[in-house]
Amino acid sequence: MLLTVLGCSGSAPGPRTATSGYLLEADGFQLAIELGHGVLAELQAVRDPFELDALLFSHLHPDHCLDFTALTVLRRYHPSPSRDPREQRLPVYAPADAPERFVAAYSPNAADRATEDLTDVFEFRPLAEGTVHIGPFEITVATAAHPCTAFSFRIVHEGRSLVYTGDTGPSRTIEKLAKGADAVLAEASWTHAPDRPADLHLSGVEAGRLAQSAGTGQLLVTHVPPWTDSAAVLAEAAGEFEGSVRLVVPGEVLEI
Repeated sequence: MLLTVLGCSGSAPGPRTATSGYLLEADGFQLAIELGHGVLAELQAVRDPFELDALLFSHLHPDHCLDFTALTVLRRYHPSPSRDPREQRLPVYAPADAPERFVAAYSPNAADRATEDLTDVFEFRPLAEGTVHIGPFEITVATAAHPCTAFSFRIVHEGRSLVYTGDTGPSRTIEKLAKGADAVLAEASWTHAPDRPADLHLSGVEAGRLAQSAGTGQLLVTHVPPWTDSAAVLAEAAGEFEGSVRLVVPGEVLEI
């Protein structure tokens, strides 16, 4: 599997850094995971967006999905797409309320929202706990500890495994999901402190502990907000995890 980091800033874009967005490729299949602020611009710098084979969303907070509206405009109005988006509608795997949420974000007023339907260029497929196959990927979907409907993913291809935490607080669910993974792409939105809100985000310490207890091959730290000291978060994670740990950066390509 080839993982391209399109955006990795948490909660809001940072200087020249988009929010959550990743491209995962295998066997010629292109899966975009998240599409936050600025991610579509970064995607266009490396791939033709019309060549995407599927979209996968962990949850529907804006920093993970807001560029879906821009992608809608692109797919509806581009005068010469490389693939006809109406003949090859893009599968969108997301929480069940995604169609209504995306219509609300895309449409300018209530009257339009009452009649709008994005299924001319997208095919919505609601996520639930369990296993789903998207192209060559086998994906285990688990509920994350977050204030809205949110999921974490274990993605497997030819025996290699990548766990993407999405946004989550510590939980037995994510510990089980990450067990023995080749890589864990873990959000770590803040440094560790006893007064952090529960069931929201991981600290650097908690991300490191997750990787250590899971026995993962490597820890990839992401989703650090622009107001958080990323070096401090990375140091916390490295202090808890004996294996390879790194802070991902926009534009890098990693082989899993």
